[in-house]
Amino acid sequence: MNNFGQEILSLPAGNAAQSPIFNSMSAHYIELAFDSLTLLGKGEILYKADEKTTNGESAINFSKAYFAGNNEVFYSVPVSNIGVGTYKWLRISLAYQNYDIKIKYVHPTYGSFNLDGTVASFIGFNTYIDAYTIKNQSVTVNGNRKQGYGGLEVSGLPVTVNPITWQAPAGATTVPNPIFSTSPVPQGSCVVTGRFANTLTITGNETEDIVVIVSLSTNKSFEWKDKNGDGQFQPVNALNNNLIEDSVVDMGIRGLIPIIE
Repeated sequence: MNNFGQEILSLPAGNAAQSPIFNSMSAHYIELAFDSLTLLGKGEILYKADEKTTNGESAINFSKAYFAGNNEVFYSVPVSNIGVGTYKWLRISLAYQNYDIKIKYVHPTYGSFNLDGTVASFIGFNTYIDAYTIKNQSVTVNGNRKQGYGGLEVSGLPVTVNPITWQAPAGATTVPNPIFSTSPVPQGSCVVTGRFANTLTITGNETEDIVVIVSLSTNKSFEWKDKNGDGQFQPVNALNNNLIEDSVVDMGIRGLIPIIE
């Protein structure tokens, strides 16, 4: 999907993409919306992550983030704390993703390699990062990074390669919102919106847990400018003094479906 929740059948000319294998994620904000007219912040806000202000600029505090992998619980709240009502939509502002991708690396001595890489992807509106570990390698930042900042650790090379970092263009991160026309979200917020197949109704008389599974589409969600058109992600070329080859343009999500178990 694109930012308006419309199905996209092809990538922009000159781009390539792959579907990453997720290790973990983190969210900044969770909200239940009554209907398609419920403006952002006017629904039932369940969760908001810790933020930090630096030089007057607010940012997600990465050092206090919570993480979850596939089939793991990210957040829970007593049902009694949720307002009575019927909710048709779920909003989640994603903050961080960690996943594995395939990369190509050309070395002047050892030749060409098809390798595994791990990406730390920061897609929240703004994140204060002291330091982060991609897989085994750490990167020190001590500052704010806007949506689209990421780092890559390469595995399997006969030589050690330092983590590669980048900053994707502003506004390039895909954030699907099927109700954009009636309930828009700010650009750069990464608030992804999805509709419950069956509405979530809270009566105030619940006696059992309610489990909501959030299915996030990663279909071709890691996207780059494919410099040589080979369809392989080649972030640097050691034959050309490690100059950046393929530049990352999108690390967003392609869709969200909330499922009541």
